[in-house]
Amino acid sequence: MRESFLERQLVNAVKQIGGLALKWVSPGNNGVFDRIVILPRGQVVFVEMKAPGKPLRPLQEKWARTFRQMGHRVYKIDSVADIATFIVEVMPNAV
Repeated sequence: MRESFLERQLVNAVKQIGGLALKWVSPGNNGVFDRIVILPRGQVVFVEMKAPGKPLRPLQEKWARTFRQMGHRVYKIDSVADIATFIVEVMPNAV
């Protein structure tokens, strides 16, 4: 399964619950997350998409720590099951 397939699945799943999963490109900031997920009720969540079984790179781990220390939720998604878990965690009443 390719990362691009999972990314499309995430975008569709987030859209179904009334949110947006926007591609994030931040010039000069290598290692930032692939998607900013904007959800109803003012929620913003950051998501890094990976091919199945692939870990975060060290710079991505650094960004994850930084964002979590600032109070943000950060997810690594590398499977369809991760997408389902993500949706339940961010919008428990949506499923």
